[in-house]
Amino acid sequence: MPDDSIIVKIGGKILEHPENLDATLIQFKIIVFERKLLHNIIIISGGGSYANFIRKIDAKLNIGDDLAHWMAILAMEYNGIKLSEKYSDIQYINNFEVLYELLKNGKKRHIIVFGPYNLLYSKDPLPHNWRITSDSITIYIAHQLGLNECFLIKDIDGIYIKGQKQVIKEISTTEYNYLKKSSKLADFGNYYEIKRSKPIDSYLLELIDKYKIPCIILNGENKNFRIQNYFEEKKNNKMIYTKIYFV
Repeated sequence: MPDDSIIVKIGGKILEHPENLDATLIQFKIIVFERKLLHNIIIISGGGSYANFIRKIDAKLNIGDDLAHWMAILAMEYNGIKLSEKYSDIQYINNFEVLYELLKNGKKRHIIVFGPYNLLYSKDPLPHNWRITSDSITIYIAHQLGLNECFLIKDIDGIYIKGQKQVIKEISTTEYNYLKKSSKLADFGNYYEIKRSKPIDSYLLELIDKYKIPCIILNGENKNFRIQNYFEEKKNNKMIYTKIYFV
């Protein structure tokens, strides 16, 4: 598999805003096909509003952890299918072996949306609870593919400490947990209250340590080009991102 392949999760706030989604995918295409900075980008779609709806139904009707878990993953699958239908030059794959062989072949450049339901249902590697979101699923698939980084494309610049204007560029899982427990993380508002995430799912930290794979948060909102800048200007201290690394 080419070393310059990455996996990215696209969050619901990007998926569900056409301008943000267009901006994110334009940057992906520039990075892969024009500048040739990466060979492959594998996209995992977040569950977005569909997953949040399932969360609310579960809270009201107590449908059970198993059903809620698989319904939320099917929401991710559906968003991935719709994404590939909207952008004809982005391939959709839901068979892990096919994906692995395609990446291993390495002859062509690809942007691929991977539907994770079949893989996750066959292996069932993650707990069935709301600590798990597409963040954790993305790093699990990164591990399965043998990748050494995981990218989370969200509608925020990264992680902030309360009262500070500059994003934290690098933070360990231990430091993140300390900030969270001491209530020093900046409040991201009702959206993240619904997700119970500030701004990542809590289980992701355990998987970063377990798999020894860091996760980088990048803002995919329209007109900021944070994704493209990250790969074009890695030595530029003005880049805005947060990297969460293992200890």
